[in-house]
Amino acid sequence: MTFLSNPGGFKGAQYNGLNYPVQTVEYLVVAGGGGAGGGNQNASASGGAGAGGLLSATGYAVTQGSSITITVGSGGTGGTGISIAGTAGGNSVFGSITATGGGYSYGAGSSNAGVSGGSGSGGNGNNATSGSGTSGQGYAGGTGSTSGTYYASGGGGGAGSVGGNGVNPVAGNGGTGQVSTIIGSPVFYAGGGGGGSYGTTTAGGLGGAGGGGAGGANSNGINAIANTGGGGGAASGGSGSNVALSGGAGGSGIVVIRYPAYLKQATSTTGSPTTYIAGPWRVYVFYASGTITF
Repeated sequence: MTFLSNPGGFKGAQYNGLNYPVQTVEYLVVAGGGGAGGGNQNASASGGAGAGGLLSATGYAVTQGSSITITVGSGGTGGTGISIAGTAGGNSVFGSITATGGGYSYGAGSSNAGVSGGSGSGGNGNNATSGSGTSGQGYAGGTGSTSGTYYASGGGGGAGSVGGNGVNPVAGNGGTGQVSTIIGSPVFYAGGGGGGSYGTTTAGGLGGAGGGGAGGANSNGINAIANTGGGGGAASGGSGSNVALSGGAGGSGIVVIRYPAYLKQATSTTGSPTTYIAGPWRVYVFYASGTITF
């Protein structure tokens, strides 16, 4: 058995490495992405939904024996039909850290502005105004186009960049998420949803890297990927029969904690996190809400 000579300045002379208590951890907290508004083949496109807010840092202090609450935000639902808005993504929480859920978009044809959140939703095809992001967590959505024939909508904002603007007849792409290696390999999280096009002249906007759903082209928006915090893809509009179209749902969030593998395991967890060793790190991945105690 290897013994460590008082690493980190903890009181005492020597400690078995696996019994040495955790004092600080690194975290990634990603909120649920927003859901995009519904559409109709006789209306302009809804905007792409915003990604969930993303927060990451090292040095989060833990208290021995105290339970830390973890909440994994759900993805927002997509609206169905011309007048039905999506819903916001749920907040994700790790102790005192809260990431804000992604902004939703209103139904196609609505004159309401995009909705703010961790990242903001894109502007609808007939409204150029997009939602804003939360400082340090995500970016604004792209603007929708209010001129021309096709009324392309803006993409939702991502954790790494603003959503693309809709420039007739091309819909905006979702904003790019952020890459993290906290699970042991590089993964993008919190990409914005793609904007919807009007008619079949062009494809809908691409979902942002990080699980964002693509926008539709005279079709439903695409759902974001679960546990990425991606925003849902916009429902399109377009000439045709009076058919209801659905906006894409947002992706649920995720909470990841890691610290040096030589330190003691958590004394208890709830929520069934996935736990493993990745190189020098002990990793806990929460796909659902729970608790952790060190």
